[in-house]
Amino acid sequence: MILQKALLGMTFLSMPSAAFGQEARLLRHPSISDSSIVFTYANDVWVVGRDGGEALRLTSFQGSESNPHFSPDGSMVAFTGQYDGNTDVFVVPSEGGTPRRLTWHPGGDLVKGWTPDGEKIIFASGRTGVPIPFPKFWVVGMEGGMPEALPIPRINNGKYSNDMSKVAYQMVSPWETEFRNYRGGQVRPIWLLDMTTYDLTELPWEGSNDTDPVWIGDTIYFLSDRDFAVNIYAYDTAAKQLEQISSYL
Repeated sequence: MILQKALLGMTFLSMPSAAFGQEARLLRHPSISDSSIVFTYANDVWVVGRDGGEALRLTSFQGSESNPHFSPDGSMVAFTGQYDGNTDVFVVPSEGGTPRRLTWHPGGDLVKGWTPDGEKIIFASGRTGVPIPFPKFWVVGMEGGMPEALPIPRINNGKYSNDMSKVAYQMVSPWETEFRNYRGGQVRPIWLLDMTTYDLTELPWEGSNDTDPVWIGDTIYFLSDRDFAVNIYAYDTAAKQLEQISSYL
């Protein structure tokens, strides 16, 4: 959840130096379960308790691993692996084990998370995009098989609601994320898609950078710089009301 991730940097800073060694830098791509944090460091996937301590390395292959995500029950970790010259979806037990490859397409498959029921892994792929491989979301089961595309023509980032009846998502993947208060063509609103009727709703938007939607109950939390500083906002889908949660300047 966004509120948990906002505190994640403080957790890393509080860990003993022995957890990563004196030269540990650039801990990236965190995902949180009830008891642990999984992240990438030096192109490998690591897991550590939420209270800190010694980190366990889950992968050690010479290829690069990124974007780890815990399953809803915390028992498995899905990640993107660049093995054998290709970028695919892999899964490994969170307590350690041999990673298992789930996708085999020659295009790049980037892990984005899990379905809320924990049965499938969500990944982004431009495998059917012609002539430009704009990404779509696909799902694949724990045992592999043929991936299925979500009925969204173009999506960069998004999350299912807990009952999987809706998806809150961003369409465009910005190429420049460090341009503060950018208001050009890369900015787009967050959209809400009903997976039964395919009705599309635009969340309240002011031409700002609105990113990283996540769900808690019927509320969508996301980041926005509409007040010219990035803050957390919450949109109640039942009441159709927007609330600013944080007030950083």
